[in-house]
Amino acid sequence: MNWHLSEVDGDETQRGDGSPLDSLIAFYRAFNIGDLAGLEDVWVAGSEPSMDNPIGGIRRGWGQIAEGYSKLFEGLAKVHVTFHDFTSQGGEDWHLFVGRERGVCRTATETLDVAFRTTRWFVRKQGGWRQLHHHGSVEDPQMLADYQRLIFG
Repeated sequence: MNWHLSEVDGDETQRGDGSPLDSLIAFYRAFNIGDLAGLEDVWVAGSEPSMDNPIGGIRRGWGQIAEGYSKLFEGLAKVHVTFHDFTSQGGEDWHLFVGRERGVCRTATETLDVAFRTTRWFVRKQGGWRQLHHHGSVEDPQMLADYQRLIFG
């Protein structure tokens, strides 16, 4: 597995080895182009997965997670992020990526630089590496307020 990547935004070439890194790249590719079906391929199906962040709140199960992504993708704001400054560790059936995201949130009239702390936990399940949990947080309360305003209107 190529662990020399210093950042991931989904434009990277996957190695095709079924690795957790390939799944991470697939996640960012799908997220950054607003591809809900692509995200579904990366997440654990059913009621097991969970997500907690300042925009989506706490969501449990793929149905609730998909609903949150749909609202984001169908809204007026478009978000593009790059995962960076991350660590990677794992075992035979789990893998954890902990780092930061930086990016841009754009509407027709505004552009906002965004930054998040991010944890993505993948497990070997359902024939590959699937995301089981995501946690995101924000250090800058003013950026968060501006971001929420752009996302929620």
